Amino acid sequence: MYHWDDLRFFLAAATARSLTEAARALNTDAATVSRRVSRLEAAVQSTLFIRSPKGLRLTASGQRLYADCAHVQKAVQGIRNPADAHNLGGTVRISASEGFGVAILAPAIAALHKEKPTLKVELAANAGFLSAAQREVDIAVTLNAPNAARLLVEPLTDYRLGLFAAEAYLQANPRIRSVRDLAGHRIVGYVEDQIYAPELRYLDEIHPDLQASVASTSIEAQRAMVSCGAGVGVLPLFLAEGLVTVLPTKVSLTRRFWLSTHKEVAETARVRLIRNWMKDLVARAAARLGATRAPRRTGT
Repeated sequence: MYHWDDLRFFLAAATARSLTEAARALNTDAATVSRRVSRLEAAVQSTLFIRSPKGLRLTASGQRLYADCAHVQKAVQGIRNPADAHNLGGTVRISASEGFGVAILAPAIAALHKEKPTLKVELAANAGFLSAAQREVDIAVTLNAPNAARLLVEPLTDYRLGLFAAEAYLQANPRIRSVRDLAGHRIVGYVEDQIYAPELRYLDEIHPDLQASVASTSIEAQRAMVSCGAGVGVLPLFLAEGLVTVLPTKVSLTRRFWLSTHKEVAETARVRLIRNWMKDLVARAAARLGATRAPRRTGT
């Protein structure tokens, strides 16, 4: 039989995905968190976490226990404070692609915090995405619509991409009149075997033989390379300020960002506020995104 209080340590570790961060949240030390989690694993006779240099990841058994604990935790919190559903305090963790997170979300967070000082926003903006379905984050902005019954999934916004280069690069290299001319130029793009979503395979759409000769897993690094004259690259419009559009009438790609929220937290006041804040944000940035579709705001 396990100790009920061990579940509290398990939940903190599962949420933080780190023994150190869980210890900080519980005002204790990482060794204590590790010991309590290990005791729980022994009691339930199952491994709950996969431990790696990148942090903690729930096993299938851990995910089932986490889901059960989350239900219990929600019920207990409701008993403690029936007004929690309307409380704008607390933390909302968002996962978004690096470019969108850095260029669109991050600059707007200061104004949001000024308006809602009791609300803490954590932004994971990197290559790849954390999962709302696995409760790694409260809200995920992804390039495709996740297929999970536990998620509330809605379109956030379309955005356009094009070919861009620095003026100095174009002046120093042969003129580009057609897609075929790109074969004689350096192409900036993603590292082929590190592309984490099929929506990022831009070069295949432009020409099947087009390959990146200067590559990075980071879209911000690609933008920096293009800006410094490394070559011609595909960039979202919202990352291409100061660059020259190449073949604008021949190369124009459209992608869509999707907003996913776990149904258990989707209607809490703080998560609902952030969802609507993001929808308002992309609506105001429609021209910068090159958006052909933006959602109507729902809720309050």
